[in-house]
Amino acid sequence: MSDGTQRKLAAIVSADVVGYSRLMGVDETGTLAALRAHRAELIDGLIDRHGGRIVKVMGDGLLLEFPSVVNAAHCAIEFQTGMAARNEAVDEDHRIIFRIGINLGDIIIEGDDILGDGVNIAARLQEIAAPGGIAISARVHEDIQDRLETDFEDTGEQSLKNIARPVRVWQWTAENKAAPVAVDEALQLPSKSSIVVLPFNNMSGAGEQDYFSDGITEDITTELSRYSELFVIARNTAFTYKGQNHNILEIAQELGVHFVLEGSVRKAGDRVRINAQLIDGQNGSHLWAERFDGGIEEIFDLQDEVTHQVVSATVPQIAEAELARMRRGERIFDAAYDLAWQARGDLVQSGRQSDPALLDVAKEKSRQAIAMNERCLAAYATLCIAYWVGMLRAWTDDPEETLRLLDQTARKYVSLNPNDHFAHFSGGLAHMMSGRGPDAIRNMRHSNSLNPNDTFVLSILANVEAHMGHFDEAKAHAEQSIRRNPKGTLDTGSAYLALSQVAYVEDGEKFRHFAEMAIQHDPTAPLRRAMMIAHAVEIGDETLLQEHWQHLNRVAPRFLADRLENRENRFYHAEAPNERILAALEKVDLSNGALKSDYLKSD
Repeated sequence: MSDGTQRKLAAIVSADVVGYSRLMGVDETGTLAALRAHRAELIDGLIDRHGGRIVKVMGDGLLLEFPSVVNAAHCAIEFQTGMAARNEAVDEDHRIIFRIGINLGDIIIEGDDILGDGVNIAARLQEIAAPGGIAISARVHEDIQDRLETDFEDTGEQSLKNIARPVRVWQWTAENKAAPVAVDEALQLPSKSSIVVLPFNNMSGAGEQDYFSDGITEDITTELSRYSELFVIARNTAFTYKGQNHNILEIAQELGVHFVLEGSVRKAGDRVRINAQLIDGQNGSHLWAERFDGGIEEIFDLQDEVTHQVVSATVPQIAEAELARMRRGERIFDAAYDLAWQARGDLVQSGRQSDPALLDVAKEKSRQAIAMNERCLAAYATLCIAYWVGMLRAWTDDPEETLRLLDQTARKYVSLNPNDHFAHFSGGLAHMMSGRGPDAIRNMRHSNSLNPNDTFVLSILANVEAHMGHFDEAKAHAEQSIRRNPKGTLDTGSAYLALSQVAYVEDGEKFRHFAEMAIQHDPTAPLRRAMMIAHAVEIGDETLLQEHWQHLNRVAPRFLADRLENRENRFYHAEAPNERILAALEKVDLSNGALKSDYLKSD
């Protein structure tokens, strides 16, 4: 290249001080003196010994270049280990703690400076590293994995700010690292899941576009606030971070939140691209990321669509992250809410493992949580779903008593918080199981009006509407649920079930497609298997019949008998496929899944 510019492959290290502004505010002179001492006595010598060079110093940060990723990694680990040891005798408020990011990439050399995506990725990796830790790209890990006597944890692909493609990230944390920096006025984590929506970054370079990025932020904040199980930081507080380059972990600590949602908006010509990502504020891992594209002519429709999709995807991801923490044995809330989350985990696993005993455990833990805190709404939600699942899967010996408990719990839930959308949905489940179809639809539609972002509510509402013969509404709600949360296993599977019921009457090919999609999302759900059994009877496919009967008999052996024995209690509409399905199921010998002899085809 001309003008002395050249390219080469190099290992780039980005290091930055955690909470530098706070440290300077507390003791500017002492902080600068400590930094000089750390460099003179530790850091500069390590860089030189491992063959690296200091490209530039940016006040609180260093950009380094190494000819080898092995050398870079060795240097970084010794750097962090040495800093941890030096900090042991320092008061927490005055400790200087670094984050480090390492990347292997193509760089552009301009004089003494280096530029390019390789440098940018190293800087972004540094931002998501734990205090006192190191984050490396997959390219770095591939080169060092058999050459270092230390372990890096695979945290999966992550979307890094302003980097076009996701980067697989590996993290290292020193076992004896210094405690994370204490942030002034850091807030205690609330007793339920908490989140801040940071102002979306306007990447268009035009200040007049701020209205759109700000509008996205405000709308997402408002819609997340509809979930009573979430503690959402107010818009005014979140906007104090606008235009500032803060570290996510520090923001989470300052605000006392578990999760941070951030994003960007970029306008190019008549097109708009919006990126959003959800980050765990406790460890910096990226839980979810998505990109949305649209035309400028439909800007406000796009804003609404993005808002609903982001919110619909974010809440299940938060729940999954909390369940993962619970499975690791981490205490995340107060005792009652911890127990409620344990119950939710047992409820989820009972379905996945087809284990009625786990469902009983979920119910008992929910009741214990309520006994500890009568206003623990998460426990009421789990308990209502557990009663409902027990009836759906024929896992209860006393359906009438289970229905009574479901109705009683849902009523108490509503009385505690009449604005909680899931409380009204739970009441709809009680109506659903008692055969009061119109009442179930009314409750669930009211729930949807209180919170249109809950795709689980949408999917179950679609099923009830299909049962009642409201096919257009069922189809619309099911498609809406899938559109907003296409990767939501439970919600999307239920939505496909609703579509299969709509298609059963008119289009066997479509029915089979939707039913197979529903089964793919939850192979243990009994109604999906029952519908495939009925379809197999109607088309005379005994192989298909046996396949699904064996699955159903394994996960819910009493399901078919329960459906046939209690058919008069179900809310079926004449135009819906239910009577036709039941008529087909009556032709099956429940003891072995074969067609009854009366219905066998003659040779």
